Amino acid sequence: MNPRRNAWSIVVAVVLVLAGTGLHAQQAAAPTAPATAAAPMPAPAVGDAAPDFSAPGADQNGAAAQPVSLTGLKGKVVVLAFYPKDRSSGCTAELTKFRDEFDKIFAQGTVVLPVSTDDVASHEGWAKDARFPFTLVADVGGKIATQYGSITPGKDWANRTVFVIGRDGKIAYQDLHFGALDQHAYDALAAAVRAAQGGQ
Repeated sequence: MNPRRNAWSIVVAVVLVLAGTGLHAQQAAAPTAPATAAAPMPAPAVGDAAPDFSAPGADQNGAAAQPVSLTGLKGKVVVLAFYPKDRSSGCTAELTKFRDEFDKIFAQGTVVLPVSTDDVASHEGWAKDARFPFTLVADVGGKIATQYGSITPGKDWANRTVFVIGRDGKIAYQDLHFGALDQHAYDALAAAVRAAQGGQ
């Protein structure tokens, strides 16, 4: 056997082994694709029956309210307004505008229910200080927000969404990206409420 050829064969074999080992190492070290964030449940569409719920809250006097049930409000126009956190800047702007322009935005007889994942105690303090003319609903755990596609899995606060529920218990209007500082959002909501109330 030719010693030079034999030595060359050994060198080639070693290079191939090392190359293969490096490839496996690169494959092992290659970062895995990040997991896609879970999407929220789909929101009920216009025309769908509004998901029922029962939850505690705080009334306009800052006292614990009787549990609010959507079934118990059938026959009335209801506005569900999900918001992230009590007393945060955007939420304060939104609910203060609801309070200060209540007659302009909401027709007479409309039941307005702002909903967040804050507890009743948090709602009581804020309602008492701000004197809101509506009940703040406590959705601790986000069950209601989940039913309405208004919470991102893994988050502990609701997204800012608004639903108008007609007298028949069906969704009459939805805004899944309600702008707390957007006048157009309030104008569209007011128009939807008037339509649900039959043009009042």
